[in-house]
Amino acid sequence: MGKADIKAKANTDTPNAKVDTNEKRNFDGFTMPGIFRGIAEQGMVRTKDNYEKLQAASGEIADILSETYSTNAKTSADYGIKVIEIAGANTNSAFDFLAKLMDTKSLSEIMQLSAAQTRKNFEATSAQNKELWQLAQKVATETAEPIKKGLTKVLQKAS
Repeated sequence: MGKADIKAKANTDTPNAKVDTNEKRNFDGFTMPGIFRGIAEQGMVRTKDNYEKLQAASGEIADILSETYSTNAKTSADYGIKVIEIAGANTNSAFDFLAKLMDTKSLSEIMQLSAAQTRKNFEATSAQNKELWQLAQKVATETAEPIKKGLTKVLQKAS
């Protein structure tokens, strides 16, 4: 019997229909018990269901990552703006110091002014570092939280 003689037969059975284990079907020239056909069909149904779940989860993950990227971009911009503000404040402080330094008349005034500027710089730097650290923590927290919540939700749905 050649391939031209084999005719395709439409499958009208439902995937979960009861299959007679003694039933024999012709499958591409091979005779196969009906139970194997039923197992294969059930496997295909499960595969299709799993594919649909993964496709839905993939879409949700893309939405989560998009939201996370937007949050990260905003908080990172806030951090960058703070760095620019700090740089401006430090530059102004340096120019103020130079202006005062030019008005000094003695070495003792220069020493007092330098000591005061050093103390002022140290206090300002400490406060600035604290602000930047808090902003960095905010960026990390606000970026990670939607991912953590969203992925947990998606993975629970998919399982």
